[in-house]
Amino acid sequence: MYTLVIGNKTYSSWSLRPWILMKVLNIPFEEKLFPLFTPEGTAEIEKLSPSGLVPALVDSDGDISVWDSLSILEYLADNHPDKGIWPADKAARAHARSMAAEMHGGFFGIRGGCSMNLSKKYAQKDRGPDVAKDVARICALINEARSKFGGEGDFLYGGFGAVDAMYMPIVCRLNGYSIAVDDVTKAYMDTMLNLAPFNEWREAAMLEPWVIGEDEVDEEPIEVYK
Repeated sequence: MYTLVIGNKTYSSWSLRPWILMKVLNIPFEEKLFPLFTPEGTAEIEKLSPSGLVPALVDSDGDISVWDSLSILEYLADNHPDKGIWPADKAARAHARSMAAEMHGGFFGIRGGCSMNLSKKYAQKDRGPDVAKDVARICALINEARSKFGGEGDFLYGGFGAVDAMYMPIVCRLNGYSIAVDDVTKAYMDTMLNLAPFNEWREAAMLEPWVIGEDEVDEEPIEVYK
C-alpha cells in the first residue's frame, strides 16, 4: 500500500505531480497532508520523508521510501508497467523523459515570478523577460510533443502520463496568471484543468485555512476562490 506525503494543495506544486498521476491512473494510495512551514507540519513530514520535503512516497510493501516528484513517477512506472506512465515507443519515451527532466531542473523564471496559488487569479500583464522566455519554451515543447507523439489522444503523448503530471503545475501557473499562449497549448491546458481529479484537488485547496506569505503575490487578483 502506498502512502503519499504532500503539502498544502493551494501552493504545493511538487506535491500535485505524483498525486494527479496516481489519481488519473487509478493507482490506490493513502494521502497524508501536512501544512508546510509550520512546526507541527515540518515535524510530521520529517518522520516520513528522508529529505524532510514533500512529496514523498512510502511503499509499505518492502518498507521503501521515495522522495522527489520525478523519482516517485519513475518508481511508479517500475511498479505499474501496464499504466503507460512513460510512452511505449522508444523515440516518444526519450522525448518524454527529456521534457520531464527539463521541467524538473529548469524554468526558474516562471517558477519565481508566478508561484502556484490556486486560491487566486491575476490579470494578464508583462511579467518580465525571464517569464516570457520560459513561456515560449514551454509552449514550444507542448506543441512539439502534441504534433509528434500526441496522436489521437488529448495529452502530450496520447494518454495521460508522467510528463502531463510534471507539467500540471505549470498549467496552473499559466492559467492563474492569465498568460497568453497559442491555441495548441490552450487546448491542452483546458484538457488538464478539466480533469476530474484536478478539480478534486482544487476543491480541497479552497477549504484550506493556511496562507504561505511568500507564495502570495503583491497585486490585486481579478478572482478570489476562497
